[in-house]
Amino acid sequence: MKKDCPRCGNEADLSASNIFRPFCSEKCKLIDLGTWANEEKLISRPIESEDFYED
Repeated sequence: MKKDCPRCGNEADLSASNIFRPFCSEKCKLIDLGTWANEEKLISRPIESEDFYED
């Protein structure tokens, strides 16, 4: 299965053979990790148990 990379938009392979999935490359994976480490991305609220259930 193929889908757009969440970082750069290039096509990314979502199969188990792509160790960087859902990213297209190690570079995109590390850039995304860096944005979380720099606290540029945050989870807006604590996760509640109800978040795991669909309506």
